[in-house]
Amino acid sequence: MNETAFRLLLIEDDDAFSAVAASALRRRGFDLRVASSTAMAQKLLDEFLPHYAVLDLRLGEESGLTLLPVIFQHVPECRVVVLTGYASIATAVEAIKLGAINYLTKPVSIEELLHALGKQEKNPDIPPAAEPMSVRRAAWEHVHRVVQEADGNISEAARRLGMHRRTVQRILNKRPPAR
Repeated sequence: MNETAFRLLLIEDDDAFSAVAASALRRRGFDLRVASSTAMAQKLLDEFLPHYAVLDLRLGEESGLTLLPVIFQHVPECRVVVLTGYASIATAVEAIKLGAINYLTKPVSIEELLHALGKQEKNPDIPPAAEPMSVRRAAWEHVHRVVQEADGNISEAARRLGMHRRTVQRILNKRPPAR
């Protein structure tokens, strides 16, 4: 282990993304640990005090945001970037309020991640991220994802979403809004 390396805790439940990101970050000199759940992350925090953390917003059925206070309790100066495949304004605001330094939407390149961590200057040759998805599109995708997680049970999805069953059915019958 390189004693001068910056320690980074990658908290991500997507094994493929985690493996690729971990390999790329190690090549860039980070001493890295990987956790795939909140419980594993909490256990690692007891023995590994990271300078940086990359935190997935969704860890299975759990919210990664619950880990932010735990991380800062162990390492108050830790620089945390939150990653998500399901971006929303509400979760971005909450992440920043809880102390995250950045909030990125997947897919994300290692260069974008390093820049967000403050470890790399922005490269002007890297094209800017595509136009972010509209709020209407994000809501539409969220409803579809919740229905899928409820195994197609509209009533259960409506309960999870806090919506009327007929409203969920109307959303499912519409075409997706423009990005």
